Amino acid sequence: MGALSDLRVLDLTQVLAGPYCTMLLADLGADVVKIERPGGDLIRSNPPFADSPDEPYGGYFQSVNRGKRSLELDLGSEEGRADFLSLVETADVVVENYRAGTMERFDLGYETLREHNPSLVYSAIRGFGDPRTGATERQGQPSFDLVAQALSGLMEITGEEDGPPTKVGPGVGDLFTAALNAVGILAAVHHRERTGEGQFVDTAMYDSMVSLCERTVYQYSYTGEAPTRQGNSHPTLFPYDSFETSDGHVVIAAFGDNHWQALCRAMDRPDLAADYPDASSRLQNRETLREAVADWTRDRASDAVVDALVGEVPCERVQTVADVFADPHVSDREMLVEVEQPGSDERVTIAGQPIKMSATPTQPGRRAPLLNEHRAELLGERRSETRETTETTGR
Repeated sequence: MGALSDLRVLDLTQVLAGPYCTMLLADLGADVVKIERPGGDLIRSNPPFADSPDEPYGGYFQSVNRGKRSLELDLGSEEGRADFLSLVETADVVVENYRAGTMERFDLGYETLREHNPSLVYSAIRGFGDPRTGATERQGQPSFDLVAQALSGLMEITGEEDGPPTKVGPGVGDLFTAALNAVGILAAVHHRERTGEGQFVDTAMYDSMVSLCERTVYQYSYTGEAPTRQGNSHPTLFPYDSFETSDGHVVIAAFGDNHWQALCRAMDRPDLAADYPDASSRLQNRETLREAVADWTRDRASDAVVDALVGEVPCERVQTVADVFADPHVSDREMLVEVEQPGSDERVTIAGQPIKMSATPTQPGRRAPLLNEHRAELLGERRSETRETTETTGR
């Protein structure tokens, strides 16, 4: 039994932010019903595929929709709207990531759903938030991860000092927003358990990226200077950077006095430890010191650098995904999970669930659903519940 096995979540989301949020809830045991528009989630057809593009979905969809049930509904039709409302009556949570106003056009906005289920937690993920929690001129505009990274200043501080603004590799505009939204949902469910009161939960991608860039906010407030790109180094810590080796790169985070002294011993440079004994002196002379460290790492293999420092100085190789697959730690922590790939004889690997729980283990190993795979059982459940209610009340 999962920690959230008593929660029924109606998931109206597609692509990445919303599905990742509801995937977290599904891994924690919630019954997540993916309500898909006619034709299904836009991302079902996105590659890569295991064997051929004839498979019902690719890796993108598999990764963030595992463990859910699928029901295809046309919310613009009378029948589809009625089926959806009947599911809302017994749901705990509804999650959607449409543009502001879309659900209202179906007459299925929060206020309507609340009439059918007063204790409902209704959650929205949007690029720029919802007018209910703070109206802005940007609401209604489409947004994706790249837009949120650009607007928030994240791209401005990412990349080499003499290079262009650069997006962060993973879609953090989607993923961090999704994780925050899951926290908001669980907080609202906790509030409902105490009071019986449902509520509207709103998490915007732009807002979330500003939160993620918390360091730039306080830096600008304290100094009046807008931070910009400085590669892999840190504005207030040194050494805290990546360094080239003979066969790749390593990262070294020796910003504490004890770390710095251990690094100088490994480098056989007691003079540096004596001349730059505190963080302030090291920051003031960071360019000279960085070159000294780089000279030491440049002719050594990555493993040799790590072996010389590990245990005393935070450091590691910069790994490829192939290295991650080969790392025993990742396997021991069950962070690579094999699942069935429909339409293929192969099993495929997706990222595991980092939330570990001793009494209610998470469940990331269930494949994503086929489109409309669970229609009979979901609508059959509803009709059975309707019959039971009729027999009990006589109405």
